[in-house]
Amino acid sequence: MGNGRQRILVTGGAGFIGSAFVRNLLEAFPDSHVAVLDALTYAGSLDNFDDRLRHDPRFSFWYGNVTNADLVHDLVAGADIVVHFAAESHVARSIYDNSLFFVTDVLGTQTVANAVAKNPHVRLFVHISTSEVYGTAVSEPMTEAHPLDPLSPYASAKAGADRLVYSYGATYGIPAVIVRPFNNYGPYQHLEKVVPRFVCSALAGEPLTVHGDGTARRDWLYVDDTCRALIALLRDGKERLDHDGVDGRCPVYNLGSGRAVSVLRIAELVCNMTGRSLDLITYIGDRPGQVRSHIADASRFSAEFDWHPEVEFEDGLERTIAWYASHEEWWRRLEWMKHVPVRTAEGEIEYH
Repeated sequence: MGNGRQRILVTGGAGFIGSAFVRNLLEAFPDSHVAVLDALTYAGSLDNFDDRLRHDPRFSFWYGNVTNADLVHDLVAGADIVVHFAAESHVARSIYDNSLFFVTDVLGTQTVANAVAKNPHVRLFVHISTSEVYGTAVSEPMTEAHPLDPLSPYASAKAGADRLVYSYGATYGIPAVIVRPFNNYGPYQHLEKVVPRFVCSALAGEPLTVHGDGTARRDWLYVDDTCRALIALLRDGKERLDHDGVDGRCPVYNLGSGRAVSVLRIAELVCNMTGRSLDLITYIGDRPGQVRSHIADASRFSAEFDWHPEVEFEDGLERTIAWYASHEEWWRRLEWMKHVPVRTAEGEIEYH
């Protein structure tokens, strides 16, 4: 990144991973200024930043949507680096309210990519994709060459955004990098996701609802490990792009641990760690578009940026439980979003 004062724009920076990244970013680059753009929808909140950070002169917040071309252009014009998190991300909600996902995830990404293309001083554009673009694993572990087979409207919108950014690298030569994190978890995560949903249900003594038989397996990455990876990318990502030339203009990287844990095993661990009975585990219908298995091959990123996950899943889960146990006022207000209605192929309404 150099030694000068860097200006970094983070879209969707008030969400779960985005806010964790901002906190880590200001610590890693104390001479940088970080601007956050966020629409503060259900998953983004200024409560994800403490008072000290909100009053830090190195931090600024802009309320707005990534589809607002004028606002995005102005913010990108003042940035050296753009990290694009902004997206709708609730898989179950995408099944019954999918239009918003394509507007935000695809058209919003187009707006940001257009602004980057028009501002050649931007040195690096990091697009945060997702492992959901792969669908269920055809081969394991899953490399960046794994076929894209999105199984939900959310996943397909993210796949569209992913390929859009790649095409802008090829067509306009923007300095883009695509990162596909596997399943993140940790403090400040919205209750729509399975780990905080299980944790908060257990803390409240309520049922932990498991989709299907619970054997769906995912690769889980503690959010601070993801942030360390992104910071490593910011340190020398542009230099690597310059070195790789045209063929490496828009590289794609997986971020994951290389280990898969089933949803049922997570429910059991949460019950054990919170002292709750396993009888709280309740089975409901499988979620439409369920991914059965995900295991990351993150060796490309590890080799190029000397990065490896540091937090084992069980340790990260204990840290996560401790955070939610001490921040009940934060998650109680979100309980209404723990379950959303989904209409099954048979026409029945189930809450997922």
